[in-house]
Amino acid sequence: MTKVLLHTPDGVRDIYGKECSDRKLICNRIHDKIKSFGYKDIETPTFEFFDVFAEEINAADTKELYKFFDKEGNTLVLRPDFTPSIARCASKVMLENGNPVKVVYQGSSFLNVSNLQGKLKENYNIGVELMNDPSVYADAEAIALLIETLKCSGLSDFQVSIGDADYYKGICEEAGIDSDTEEEIRAQIIGKNYFAAEAIMREKNVPKKYTKLIVKVSEFIGSDSALDKAMDEASNERSISAVKRLKDLYKVLSYYGVEKYVSFDLGILSRFNYYTGVIFSAYTYGVGDAIAKGGRYDNLLGKYGKEVPSIGFSIVIDDLMSALYRQGISVENKEEIQVLKYSPDNFREVLEKATELRRSGQNVSMQME
Repeated sequence: MTKVLLHTPDGVRDIYGKECSDRKLICNRIHDKIKSFGYKDIETPTFEFFDVFAEEINAADTKELYKFFDKEGNTLVLRPDFTPSIARCASKVMLENGNPVKVVYQGSSFLNVSNLQGKLKENYNIGVELMNDPSVYADAEAIALLIETLKCSGLSDFQVSIGDADYYKGICEEAGIDSDTEEEIRAQIIGKNYFAAEAIMREKNVPKKYTKLIVKVSEFIGSDSALDKAMDEASNERSISAVKRLKDLYKVLSYYGVEKYVSFDLGILSRFNYYTGVIFSAYTYGVGDAIAKGGRYDNLLGKYGKEVPSIGFSIVIDDLMSALYRQGISVENKEEIQVLKYSPDNFREVLEKATELRRSGQNVSMQME
């Protein structure tokens, strides 16, 4: 029993000392940068009704949700992702006047992933949602803001890979692939298991032409020249429009001066079903997965009431901090604590001195001699 009380469950951990202070400092820097772009704070509940997330995550992945019941028998879940929660809130109270809505959030998300994956089950996130703006300029702002937040954390060697969910979905539509089969194929492609993806398509009698093209999507990687290759292979309007938008996006990103941090990857897909257009992930060395992910979700808010186009991203602070430490990047946390010793005889005088120092902005710890 004592062992159980002293240890955390698998997938969660205690954070304290310098690491905890460093995290808060980095979060504050990122938050300040996001606020400078005109975003307002928002908080949503840690748990929601299961139905808020049920349609937005693949059926095979719902087992990774932390589920429980309230007294009325409703199924609740700890949030695996912030976007559906914010979409629910925004569609109810924030979109009355038709203007763009910009919000910034931070907090923990929860996924009951397998212990064999070596991933945390609780991750701290900070991110944004830009709603009611369908333009390529909104896409560019979200990606440029992500780049600026990573730079202000101290990171300099990273890349944001950009794709478009509509390119892949356009091919699936043209091939006549139903939504359930598309989910199966997408799950295998996300896991880089292209042989399994091909096997599913063979079983479903997908024409070889489209089987080959869907697997080939992962090869369209690199600079903006990769978009030309993708355009040459596309033969449906949805996929062609996706490539055209990425070309326009690259042009606007060049106005921000962030082109060196950008590359394209038409093979980027997400386990979440709500992404409809531009989709992106940020990578750096020292971490095995993306440190940030985002994309456009134009149909999500309509499920909660008011349908408006939206885009956003989320940074996984746990992975960002791992990258900073492994790359030897100093967080420059200058937090200093002055220690004043006291005894029962001089406690009042030392307390007065400590109070004066605290008013001047210093951190003071009083300790008995």
